[in-house]
Amino acid sequence: MDPIKLTLRGSPRAIGIEHGRSLRNQIRDQISIYESMFQTTSKLSWPDVREVSKDFQPFLKKLVPHIYEEMEGIAEGAELDILDIVALNCRSEIALGKFSDGCTALCWRKSNNARVLSQNWDWTARVSKNLAMISIEQTGKPTIYMVTEAGIVGKIGFNSAGVGTCLNAIRAKPMISSKVPIHVALRLCLESTSVDNAVKTLEYLGGVASAQHILISDGTTALGLELSPVGNKYIAEDKDGIIGHTNHFIENRYVEEPPWLSGSPIRLKRVGELARELIADGVSGDAITPSILRDRIFSDTFNSPQAICCSEDPSRDISTRSSTLFNVVMNLEPENLGAEVIFGRPGSGLEGSVLRMPWIAS
Repeated sequence: MDPIKLTLRGSPRAIGIEHGRSLRNQIRDQISIYESMFQTTSKLSWPDVREVSKDFQPFLKKLVPHIYEEMEGIAEGAELDILDIVALNCRSEIALGKFSDGCTALCWRKSNNARVLSQNWDWTARVSKNLAMISIEQTGKPTIYMVTEAGIVGKIGFNSAGVGTCLNAIRAKPMISSKVPIHVALRLCLESTSVDNAVKTLEYLGGVASAQHILISDGTTALGLELSPVGNKYIAEDKDGIIGHTNHFIENRYVEEPPWLSGSPIRLKRVGELARELIADGVSGDAITPSILRDRIFSDTFNSPQAICCSEDPSRDISTRSSTLFNVVMNLEPENLGAEVIFGRPGSGLEGSVLRMPWIAS
């Protein structure tokens, strides 16, 4: 079954209310799922999680008042407390690295200097029914097209200015609640008009609350943003115009990062090898299509279950088993701007049909 497609427009409050009202059941189910995960990984009940989220609340109000107003609207539309929505949007920070979501991201410069930005997003299959394709139209800002979890204001996608974002979770300390949570940082990137504008916005606001990687690109520039509360490193494209990233920092040494996903370095090496196999086969320019990336890179099961196309590891607790829930490939050429999304594990034979962003609103 295809995910919900939701078109939101208007003021921050109006956008939030429609989000909350339209995805009310999914947001409540997300809370139930994360309550179980927090209980398993951190011994925190949902009331405990809401209490922790109070640490973030005043800084969200101060740093990103328009996004906080949208969160208030989501809470109102879903008939929930604002702390429920703050907690969902700060779940990566509150978990303190206890959630083990993987992901493999790749940006590739085409011969005409445009970029293709792509990723598999790996997470617990229980949230798959609560994913939504959302477009957001705001006065004076680019229109956003993204795939996100119900109740969360920013995630993976692109905007009408040709800026795209992918996400890799990183498990590292410290976490500083006075800074911008990663899902809010993703939203800020998706409100930006260029990579440079996005980086300047995050730096102006004082950086992010937890260690994470955002792979960001526009029509002329791509950067791997290895972000942390205590310092950032920015990774440029290699000689082939490629940036690959998984779930460990490549250059950022400002944080305390214990090894936690043994498959992450293997996936990073593998995505580079597969991309260079395509280059050796003469794949470049317009031949770098979503279908060839899905078939030749994102369907790869080498080192399964911790593969680029991730499958559940039965040795892990059911609440934290990850698998690939969707693949997205974004073409950031200004004259051919758009993305293809498939839900499920690419190449498995069980994945859904190809969906496109933007889509025609019904």
